[in-house]
Amino acid sequence: MDIQGQARKAEQLRKLHHGGRILILANAWDVASARVFEEMGYPAIATTSAGIAASLGYADGQLISREEMLDVVGRIARAVHVPVTADLEAGYGPTIEDMTATVKAMAEAGAVGMNLEDVTGSDESTHVDLATQIEKIQAIRRAGEAIGVPLVLNARTDIYLMPIGPAETRFERTVERLRAYRKAGADCLFVPGVKDAATISRLAKAVDGPLNILATAGGPNVNELEAMGVARVSMGSGVMRSALGHARRVGKELLERGTFDVMLDGAVPFADLMAMMSRQKN
Repeated sequence: MDIQGQARKAEQLRKLHHGGRILILANAWDVASARVFEEMGYPAIATTSAGIAASLGYADGQLISREEMLDVVGRIARAVHVPVTADLEAGYGPTIEDMTATVKAMAEAGAVGMNLEDVTGSDESTHVDLATQIEKIQAIRRAGEAIGVPLVLNARTDIYLMPIGPAETRFERTVERLRAYRKAGADCLFVPGVKDAATISRLAKAVDGPLNILATAGGPNVNELEAMGVARVSMGSGVMRSALGHARRVGKELLERGTFDVMLDGAVPFADLMAMMSRQKN
């Protein structure tokens, strides 16, 4: 593990949240997608936990093991030059020891940032209490410092996405959580599931740190989000699901019509793909 190199990448990733321009992340789920995004000029690669899990035959929601998730994250990190931030769900375990083990394994895989959710299952009964989530964030921060990699922690709350609790109190509860996460050591604050422009604008002003919004159809575009003060926008599993949608269209045409007109519509040329996959990381 190249501690000094990873520390430099971590600082590089952290600065991208404070550069005056919004950080755009098109989440990758394998080496090929990561290299496509890197060659397009993305300054960092984020992974999608749902995308990686699905590619290995799992549903989303920590059903995949830490080891299997980080095997793919490590392959991506070794294949690109830019910093990699990994979606590690709720950290793969409920204890402080679990958080420490996850951070160590993540660093060994080569990632320099991570997402941490505050739910451990598929309903609001799994919402981690605030005090425990703060302890997890503090443990993650300590573990990164002990390793010597000042990892970039993107702390997420699912109050809007799941959703959790009464609608009329979601904004206040979200702000309370995000401010506490920031104070505990989070570098960025992630609120998936909110697409109302007025709410996003209020959140950007109310939270004490860089705000990450999940790109959502019908929500504000990147320029609008940047104008609101949002620091980071990510695609989640959206690009992966879009790719699967294209695969479904190709399969449907072939099965029902016996033709394959849409198959190569927008496809990466074979020669370009081979060049990307043959490239050696320096």
